[in-house]
Parts: sequence; structure tokens; C-alpha cells
Amino acid sequence: MDDAHAIAWRREDLPGFEYAKLVSVDSEYYLTGTVVVVQSDVPCELRYRVVIDEQWRTVSADIRGSLGLRPVSIQVANDAQLGWVMNGGLCAGLDGCIDIDLSFTPATNTLPIRRLGLQVGERATVSAAWLRFPEMSLERLDQTYTRTAQSAYRYESGGGTFVRALTVNAAGIVHEYPGLWTCVAERAD
Repeated sequence: MDDAHAIAWRREDLPGFEYAKLVSVDSEYYLTGTVVVVQSDVPCELRYRVVIDEQWRTVSADIRGSLGLRPVSIQVANDAQLGWVMNGGLCAGLDGCIDIDLSFTPATNTLPIRRLGLQVGERATVSAAWLRFPEMSLERLDQTYTRTAQSAYRYESGGGTFVRALTVNAAGIVHEYPGLWTCVAERAD
């Protein structure tokens, strides 16, 4: 797999776009992006940076931007001894969560997809620390990934109440997230 990826998505259910990059430096990966959407007639702009270790576990996430005129500044860390910490406060109920899932981007689905390394026909359930948008609250979200083809996964959350057939590129980055995001351009180096 290549060490650097850039991708742009168009939002399907709201006016909006995203540009994201995944790069590796030494023994860490960095997932960065900028999302611009209109949510309930409110223009929103969010920039994120997720640090991932070599086993594809979330180390930290930094989210900045604004929801309308309201500034957003969120720092999340997955501390091996403390657990999940958001803006300095310990988050209860996230024990066992390995991934961060930023609900405003398809990019963070890459983390469990890469870490799990499922073969076609295999299925796994993971728990993620889910940053809800536009609430910007952190909560547990159990997710199931089933690899249905070389470049396709069935994604389920909410106990199976939310289901999508995701397509991914060779690096495990979501290409199509039906009803939400569609890739419009990508580049790998």
C-alpha cells in the first residue's frame, strides 16, 4: 500500500465537500481533513487531525472550526492508563474503544478497516468513541464490519438499525458511503 493518500468527497444528503489526507511518518499515521457542510441552514467548517499508531489504534484527535459562528475546539486522547479524555475531562463508558469515529467524515472508517484486515466473508464487531455531529459529544458506538468483496464492506451500527454497503479503495479508504459521501477525486503516492 502507498504511504500517502489524498481524497475528496462530495456530501450527498447536505450541501458539502471534504478533502482528506492519510500519510505515514515513522511509526505513526496521520489522518487530516477539512469538511465544509451546511447543517440545518448553518454553514459549518471542521478541520481534524487524527494520530494513529502502527497497529491502527487511535492515539489522539484534534478538531477545530466552527458551526455557524460558534467556534469548535476539541482535543481527544486515548490514554492507555486513563481511557478516553476529551478537552481534559475523562469520558465514561468508552472502555474497550480503540477507534475514534468522527461522524462528520467517512475517513475514520479507514481505521478499523485497516486494523482488522478482514478477508472476504469475515466479520468483526468493534467499539468506537463516536464524536457526534453537530452535538460534538463523545459516546460509545458499537460497529460491525463484514467484508463482502475485495473492495466492499457491510457496515452496521445501532444494533443493525443503520446499515450501509461501503466501497473502499486499495488503501481501505471509503470511496462510496451511500446516501452520505461520494468520492470525486483521489491520489496516492
